[in-house]
Amino acid sequence: MSTELKKKDFKKITTLALLAMKQRGEKISMLTAYDYSMARILDEAGIDVLLVGDSASNVMAGHETTLPITLDQMIYHAQSVVKAIERCLVVVDLPFGSYQGNSREALSSAIRIMKESGAHCVKLEGGEEILESVKRIISSGIPVMGHLGLTPQSIYQFGTYTVRAKEKEEADALLRNAKILEEAGCFAIVLEKIPAALATKVAKEVSIPIIGIGAGSGVDGQVLVVHDMLGITKDFSPRFLRRYLDLYAEIKKATESYISDVKSNDFPNENEQY
Repeated sequence: MSTELKKKDFKKITTLALLAMKQRGEKISMLTAYDYSMARILDEAGIDVLLVGDSASNVMAGHETTLPITLDQMIYHAQSVVKAIERCLVVVDLPFGSYQGNSREALSSAIRIMKESGAHCVKLEGGEEILESVKRIISSGIPVMGHLGLTPQSIYQFGTYTVRAKEKEEADALLRNAKILEEAGCFAIVLEKIPAALATKVAKEVSIPIIGIGAGSGVDGQVLVVHDMLGITKDFSPRFLRRYLDLYAEIKKATESYISDVKSNDFPNENEQY
């Protein structure tokens, strides 16, 4: 593949485009999205990848973990996002219970997402233990993004959201699993909340793009939950999160002003009525 491709050549971001970006050293930008209005803004801003994440379980539905969200709900969110985009790649999380331990069910879940939402690819958490599901989905023609490190769907197994793979045994296993996913045909891998040095090593030793969240700057791209990045959430402040806005405070302030204007009969004024 030519590494002479320029960003302006990408009228549509594809899995192939992400690989070209890695090869020439251009960082990949990725955010979550769950609805039409937000996805439209992010796509127009030039985001490379939108992840319809199972984090919708937390930020959209208020659940403590990602586990409760269903396949039908993920498809609904994905449909909303896909309608809004013109350029970016849309990846959809397979939710908990829709792929673990049963590769036929995994393929069925992935096919439903692709057919019913129009998304471009799916993401699965795990390594060797889900390899059969990964291979079956890829063999059907559906691109798969992997996810290693802190895997939120396994939170009750881990028992904590602390940094993963700090010890050599787990670090070696993570690198091995990254290479297994690459060999299986995954087009990219998300690494979540692992030591930066390990993430850099993985990015150098595999040929596919590595997207980090809490994995340092030595990877091929970054992803954040958009509600965290924009400061809509306020109770989640990990070290890796940079808040670019404080929308919680801004929206609250605007709402208070609206309430005050309604109560005082200042809104609507003469110019705001027929």
